[in-house]
Amino acid sequence: MPMATAVWLVENTTLTFKQIASFCNMHEVEIQGIADGEVAKGIKAYNPIIAGQLSREEIELSSKDENRPLRITNTDVEISNDEKKIKKYIPLSKRQDKPDSALWLIRQHNILKDSQIARLVGITKNSVTSIRNKSYWNFNNLNPKDPIALNLFTQKDLLEAIEKAERRIKREKKEKEKQQKLNSN
Repeated sequence: MPMATAVWLVENTTLTFKQIASFCNMHEVEIQGIADGEVAKGIKAYNPIIAGQLSREEIELSSKDENRPLRITNTDVEISNDEKKIKKYIPLSKRQDKPDSALWLIRQHNILKDSQIARLVGITKNSVTSIRNKSYWNFNNLNPKDPIALNLFTQKDLLEAIEKAERRIKREKKEKEKQQKLNSN
């Protein structure tokens, strides 16, 4: 991408080689080669204005002052998770890893409920329960595998599930203490 951006800047601006080189993290000699047509043959120019990396004003200011470096436009993009999570397709080769992943979660994060594990991994709650009870039909052949490494779900999903489980445990503990106080009175 820096090479394509450099090609566009050489072709469409009056910036110095030094300014373009510093913006694109390249060497001035490479920029000279692009201008001479010796480097980046066949590379399609990439417009940094359309991409939101630069503004026309920024290019004009730097064109007028040779010592002024180009500054990338700071665009803070908000990423929202408002839309419903889309189920992604899991290939047949990875579907056999789901019970292995469930076993890994049971062993590594035993505070997670069976329903949470089932939702994360994408198998039935009955399968998770049978794996936990060691009554799963293929239990002897299961090898615990990290589901994040297998790309079944993200680290963020796992952390959210663990936080939810910890909140549930705290809530149950408080309710149990309340019950004990009521029983002792």
